[in-house]
Amino acid sequence: MKYSDFRSDTVTQPTSGMRRAMADAPLGDDVFGDDPTVNALQTSTAQQLGFDAALFAPSGTMTNLMALMSHCQRGDEVICGQQWHTYRWEGGGMAVLGSIQPQPLEHGADGTIALAAIEAAIKPDDPHFARTRLIAMENTTGGKVLPLAYLQSVGELAKRRGLAAHLDGARLFNAATATVQTMNVSTWDAARLICQPFDSVSVCLSKGLGAPMGSLLLGSNNLIARAKRIRKMLGGGMRQAGVVAAGGQFALDNHVERLAQDHALMAALARDLDSAAQANPKLAGQFTVHPPNTNICFTDADASVADALLDHLNASGIRVTSGLYGSSARRIRWVTHLDVSQADAERAVAAISTF
Repeated sequence: MKYSDFRSDTVTQPTSGMRRAMADAPLGDDVFGDDPTVNALQTSTAQQLGFDAALFAPSGTMTNLMALMSHCQRGDEVICGQQWHTYRWEGGGMAVLGSIQPQPLEHGADGTIALAAIEAAIKPDDPHFARTRLIAMENTTGGKVLPLAYLQSVGELAKRRGLAAHLDGARLFNAATATVQTMNVSTWDAARLICQPFDSVSVCLSKGLGAPMGSLLLGSNNLIARAKRIRKMLGGGMRQAGVVAAGGQFALDNHVERLAQDHALMAALARDLDSAAQANPKLAGQFTVHPPNTNICFTDADASVADALLDHLNASGIRVTSGLYGSSARRIRWVTHLDVSQADAERAVAAISTF
């Protein structure tokens, strides 16, 4: 059976153009710093997003950890979100490998953490406490876009309190795509504005953009020099890495503007899923669709129907991810991306209708 795969925007396959770019890429040894394709990717992306330098690594988990360990020493503390990737979804790397204490805070329904809560979590200069050194944000977070003014306020707070600020911008360009709807700027200009309040930013090339692997850490020359040492320590130093870096460069050159298509498809899919569920007597009142901001939508299925619904979706060729939500529901995540078409969306709606 051919599946319609809504699990994540990481499941995309390289396009034919991307494969050609990867096959034709000039190569060197990146650990020695002489892979021309990697160097060009790092230099051009740093310049476009307003940073001194960038560093290519295999994954966003690694570039986030490189950033945290570059900003912090053993015994230092990072203020972060309770549900954010750096705290919840990266295997506890900051604590296990970096000896960095996370201070997770709850965030609101819009994805933001109250500025007063962030400020209250900053520890006084006292040997009883870990030393607060960094505020780590995430945008998008759960598909939600953090407002530009809010990000600027976080950056100002960090500067005022002598802290550094890091952004997990795995889906930076999804955030930028949504931001341009309210601003008369390009997607790249919006991405640069989102990055401005931060001392470092991690950008994923395989989420949404369609590269097979790779992320970039952006920051000052000094920070990237520290991060390069940490990348080697973590086993992230690659040799002829230009093969995969070329896929990332192709993605940045060709797939940024098309993210708007994924957002539009998700908006229509969410609307149609809701209509189909309300028209289905077995799902009416048992299936809630949360309005999406970008290419990610969450739906909640009541415990009385969740397992049977998930089995039905799988039997219908629809792949999604799910997890328990509270005591009476299962939260199902739907993601549109390069390899999800209008026909896939219609197939998903039909599966909801026929449950």
